[in-house]
Amino acid sequence: MRKMGVKEWLLIVPTLLLIAIFSLWPVVQSFTYTFFDYRLNNQQKAGLYLSERFNASLFNETQMYLTMFLDEDLPNIKAAGDQDRVASLNKDLSSVAQKYKNEKGVIKINKQEKTSIEQLHKNAKELVTSLNQKYKLIHKDDLPHVVNDLQKCVIPSNFIGLQGYKQALSDTRVGIALGNTLVFTIISVFLELVLGLGLALVLNKAMFGQGMIRTTSLIPWAIPTAVAALMWSYLFNGSSGIIAHLFEMVGLVDKSQDLLLSGSGAMASTILADVWKTTPYMALLLLAGLQNISKDLYEAASIDGATKIQSFFKVTLPLLKPSILVALLFRTLDAFRVFDLIYVLTGGGPGGETETMSIYAYKVMFGQTNFGYGSIIVMLMFVCVAIIAIIFVKFLGANLMERS
Repeated sequence: MRKMGVKEWLLIVPTLLLIAIFSLWPVVQSFTYTFFDYRLNNQQKAGLYLSERFNASLFNETQMYLTMFLDEDLPNIKAAGDQDRVASLNKDLSSVAQKYKNEKGVIKINKQEKTSIEQLHKNAKELVTSLNQKYKLIHKDDLPHVVNDLQKCVIPSNFIGLQGYKQALSDTRVGIALGNTLVFTIISVFLELVLGLGLALVLNKAMFGQGMIRTTSLIPWAIPTAVAALMWSYLFNGSSGIIAHLFEMVGLVDKSQDLLLSGSGAMASTILADVWKTTPYMALLLLAGLQNISKDLYEAASIDGATKIQSFFKVTLPLLKPSILVALLFRTLDAFRVFDLIYVLTGGGPGGETETMSIYAYKVMFGQTNFGYGSIIVMLMFVCVAIIAIIFVKFLGANLMERS
């Protein structure tokens, strides 16, 4: 086999760059977040800080308000000594502000600068506490809050290493979400495989209107998932949903309202909606495999006295093994990462009974703006997906690359 030369490498460089930019870089970025306590709703953790930093913009704003409030309260401060302390503090604040007046955002500072700012905060806190005890100030309630903002100007490192992973592995909510994900994945994929295989066998038969039947059967899969979930939410609605009242009539649920308001009912509803939507996709993948099986094999099996059932287990299933691997792998990975269906249908409720790993990660990252911990959950999903892929390839034993 001839080795690739310079020209061949140049041809694949654009593809490698696209893969690196759109596939590998987001993974690397998310992996980096996992080592930091990265929270956008916290000024001191709204970045990735390996060492201590200083929020110059926040300091300039804080010192402006602190100086202004102290000047407005100066007429209420009677003792000359206290007036001198206010003037001294304002001078120190102005001096530091002058030093950083051209700085914007978060910057690096050395140990001496950090000590100076911390001492300034300590002096301001002691002075404000003393003045509030002695005098009736106009900004009595505002001054302590402004002084606290002065402390927040010094940003400590939010690098936590593997502590986030340790927290996630002991997080009961992660365990519940993983359990819900596995239940949803195993049951839905199993039902889709059985029903999809049956549908594929039907579609593989020569019959009148075969093209129309195939096209019609793919309609559920063609509907956008969010639209399908919204449609099923109306059907499962306990007040006016047809499916909900039908299940109550046949005794599957005690009350129609229980379908989406109970844990088991909500999980069953999401699985039913997913099976309805994705079974045609499974059937389409298996149908492609069925059409590659030569009819001569069935004729030979029939001549040897094999029944239809025997032909199915001895001819169809063994030769369909690679297609089953592909279908199961694609659907299992897709089901494990399910988000939009459950988000629209139940939102992870009731009480977290249908909250999957994707839903939990979304709530942490975008609901709490905790991108550090949310990225850890995403990385745990990545590991689970990799394990699932390895298990399928290992135990189903279909090496598609060698076959091709």
